Amino acid sequence: MTVISTHKDAENLTLTVVAEFDATPEDVWEVWENPRKLERWWGPPTFPATFTRHDFVVGGESRYLMTGPEGETPRGWWRIDAIDRPRRLDFANGLAGDDGEPVQGMEPTSAYMILEAVGDTARMTAVTHFVDVEQMNLLLGMGMQEGMAQAIGQIDGLLTSSRSRA
Repeated sequence: MTVISTHKDAENLTLTVVAEFDATPEDVWEVWENPRKLERWWGPPTFPATFTRHDFVVGGESRYLMTGPEGETPRGWWRIDAIDRPRRLDFANGLAGDDGEPVQGMEPTSAYMILEAVGDTARMTAVTHFVDVEQMNLLLGMGMQEGMAQAIGQIDGLLTSSRSRA
């Protein structure tokens, strides 16, 4: 099933991606919590992610880089603001410099992800809230909406391979 909708809302400065998976919320939660699984889907297929740090606790931080087809390595970071396992994750998501640390003077987006059981499936709603219109235009102009849909589209393969090993 995977991504069923994406919606950008300029008035509320949000991007919302909704996906459904033939899995339990606990199974989908694992692809966020486990850094080896996370890096298999966080970047779009042509920009796979590597998490060099993933301190998945409230107040913890993560650092990652994505490797592009030409060898470019855009970097990012997270700060975990709230965890309600396996229902909700709140985090800040920002751009990082070559050293992997947050770019000074550039505010992160705030984001949250909600998982809920819907019949025999898990529905994941991921919402990004931008600081202002300029940030929204910049990140959407960089392909964030398409990239998120492609990235989330890879989760089904991880869940299928987990079920086949069970």
